[in-house]
Amino acid sequence: VIYEMHIGTFTMEGTWESARQTLPQLADVGITLLEVMPVAEFPGKFGWGYDGVNLFAPTRLYGSPDDFRRFVDTAHSLGLGVILDVVYNHLGPDGNYLPAFARDYFSDRYKNEWGDPINFDGPNARPVREFFTSNAAYWIDEYHLDGLRLDATQQIFDASDVNILTEIGERARAAAPHRSIYIVAENEPQHARLVRPRKKGGYGLDAIWNDDFHHSAIVALTGHNEAYYSDYLGAPQEFVSAAKWGFLYQGQYYSWQKNRRGMPALDLEPARWVSYLENHDQVANSGRGARLCQLTSPGRLRAMTALFLLGPATPMLFQGQEFGSTRPFRYFADHNPELAKLVHEGRMKFMSQFQSLVDFEVLQQLPAPHDPAGFEQCKLDWAEREKNEAILALHRDLLRMRREDPVFRRPRHRGVDGAVLGPEAFVLRFFADDGMDRLLLVNLGRDLKLRETPEPLLAPPLDRRWQVTWSTEEGRYGGVGHARVETDCDNWCDPGEAAVVMAPATKTSD
Repeated sequence: VIYEMHIGTFTMEGTWESARQTLPQLADVGITLLEVMPVAEFPGKFGWGYDGVNLFAPTRLYGSPDDFRRFVDTAHSLGLGVILDVVYNHLGPDGNYLPAFARDYFSDRYKNEWGDPINFDGPNARPVREFFTSNAAYWIDEYHLDGLRLDATQQIFDASDVNILTEIGERARAAAPHRSIYIVAENEPQHARLVRPRKKGGYGLDAIWNDDFHHSAIVALTGHNEAYYSDYLGAPQEFVSAAKWGFLYQGQYYSWQKNRRGMPALDLEPARWVSYLENHDQVANSGRGARLCQLTSPGRLRAMTALFLLGPATPMLFQGQEFGSTRPFRYFADHNPELAKLVHEGRMKFMSQFQSLVDFEVLQQLPAPHDPAGFEQCKLDWAEREKNEAILALHRDLLRMRREDPVFRRPRHRGVDGAVLGPEAFVLRFFADDGMDRLLLVNLGRDLKLRETPEPLLAPPLDRRWQVTWSTEEGRYGGVGHARVETDCDNWCDPGEAAVVMAPATKTSD
């Protein structure tokens, strides 16, 4: 269970030490792996970290290197792993000194979205590859990290016989010979080869972010499918397919990009997919940096959270999501005045793809990325954790179920199937070796009464019937309670804007 965090906004102090003191609360809710956004040194007083220029130096903004070490040590003492987001696709536009040593660090053979691409396959590329693979090993060795998150790997270009991503993974693992290392990639086109073993033509990484699940979830929760959400309907079949196969696009035509998206991935184990409802990019791209709890109804969000946390993929939460934080997370970057103006203009141009934002002039109301007040507004308010106890309880109980339930705790390849029950309702059946399966009913719309149920996935095991064991509508989560779902006289009733877990019980059980 991954938890993405930005040290500068995770607490009001924005330091390693203040973040370290909150770690027991993350362990308590059921988080097992922290994913820290980039910390390589960059100019300015604040930023996301993706414009790092001194890759071997933890930024001065969050404390000393030893503070970083203490953060990791405390996490380990609580049973939390720590991985670091690293950026090997470009360097920041301000303070990049590598060209002063050799122009061969960069390539003119490719086009990069954020600056000069790194030279991983051109003349004199071998020392460049060594620089970046050594950096990957450095973080693992020097700070005892448990892995890496590789940013925007689609912008890492390499036509070599052995891809640089493979070398990065191997060097990182070699830096920790007596423990396991977890390496997850962000890859916008979701190319499955990244997580296949080398002997099958892959790059040997462990997991890959699944934007498809996120995009379908946002459409279902908000009703908007503009810009890069255009090719998603948020329909039940998409969630059934995501539970079974991970990526929704595995080579089909993708109209938003006017190209084919993805590649065949039907063979991937579900642990290879990292699913999420929020992450740093997607929250910031909502316009005002609003959280999902502010963009949809409480019932729908509870139901989607159940699907997300009980589903077979590896789930990732974004900081504060577990207690319903209402603090925004926007794009912020402190650059010199000339560069700040260009960055602001670029951000406005990027966000203009969302027509709803342009029509309502939302963008003009937002703080500029270099505005310190905008940065301060993004800092978590930990008082909300106590205020929103119902949301916290929902996440804690779902993660406990994921950890302790004998069926949900063992997601496996082709271990789940599903069926559409209505316009906004579907069922997932999680298969158990002993036949004691679990059903997860999810209904994002109104109450659905099923008088006829010609769907075999709804059939209980022999000599048993289904019994509700958990529901998002329980009072402690802010719900209104729930009635029986399956009866012997009226058949099924799938409650609206809710998710229900059912398990087999004896026929005589109440």
